[in-house]
Amino acid sequence: MPGLFDRLQNQIEDKRREGGITALDLADLPPALRKIMRLMLRQLQMNYPQLCEAMDGMPENERLSRADLDRSLDTLTQQAWLTRLGEGAKAVYKVNLKAKSGSTLASGIWSALDDKLKK
Repeated sequence: MPGLFDRLQNQIEDKRREGGITALDLADLPPALRKIMRLMLRQLQMNYPQLCEAMDGMPENERLSRADLDRSLDTLTQQAWLTRLGEGAKAVYKVNLKAKSGSTLASGIWSALDDKLKK
């Protein structure tokens, strides 16, 4: 029988899958996952060979091994930070960003300006 914390954790995971992530969430990631997400946020979409090439271009002390890269990509996909299309070397990864809510301030400003211009 699932407890309260299990249900809350499931709700958090469901929301993350539905809504994606924000850039502020990056601070909570472990360094290896953060490194990949920073790469991905520059491109928004990369295939596996591009990710490997970008990782090989990093300074040696910052590089991830292929095994660490693969594990990190799996983790980011499972946690809905990335979406994966395809498998293996043909996989394409995309950043799963949250949709931005619209501002109600802008419509009020434009209405006020329209009223002033009509007078």
